Amino acid sequence: MNSKYDQIRIEIENLITFGKELDQYLTERKVELFLTNYQQWYTKSLETVRQLIPNRLEDFKILYKNEKRKSQGYTERDISQYLSGDKIPEQFISLKVLQQRNILISAHERLDSVLHEIKDIVQADIFDSEIESARFLLKQGFLRASGAICGVIIEKHFGSVCSNHNLKIVKKDPTINDYNEGLKNAGILQTEMWRFVQRMGDLRNLCDHNKKQEPTRENVADLIDGTDKIIKTIF
Repeated sequence: MNSKYDQIRIEIENLITFGKELDQYLTERKVELFLTNYQQWYTKSLETVRQLIPNRLEDFKILYKNEKRKSQGYTERDISQYLSGDKIPEQFISLKVLQQRNILISAHERLDSVLHEIKDIVQADIFDSEIESARFLLKQGFLRASGAICGVIIEKHFGSVCSNHNLKIVKKDPTINDYNEGLKNAGILQTEMWRFVQRMGDLRNLCDHNKKQEPTRENVADLIDGTDKIIKTIF
């Protein structure tokens, strides 16, 4: 568990566990322990919610300090008032801490999908950059190198598509055509797109494998445009 991902997950789990301890301090009337530890927990938890589920941020903050409360009844009072010394029964504050902890649990559950979205965004940016590199090589006359870059982009993208659909390709090092057949058989690609990808695979092979026939500029330009289409339309 040395990855940044595992570190973030463990930190959130620790916050959730400590939130439970804070609630126990209130239940057991260990007020000093609660007062000493709550602010640090709140600050770290607030940032976690801000990063992972920003739509719940205001809900989390209001439980700590509610500027819009309509009365001074116990149920309307907030945690900040308790920390300031207001006489509020611990069970009311405990309920608010529990609500904050539940929001934090939702942030923990959201972690996987957020990281997946970040990965997709970063990968899309990388692919766009690589496509520009392929266009540059084409302009410079390096046709095979340009086409080879496109082939790698398509294969990487199809690897992610298969992962998104929990689709396994049996072949150890699948080619574009291997991915194409697998995606079509799984119903992810329709016939028209399958034929399009098949042509891109043929153009890639012409650039990367066929030493008897040279690709033309038109061949490579079509492959570059086709690669751009594939990464922006097949998910």
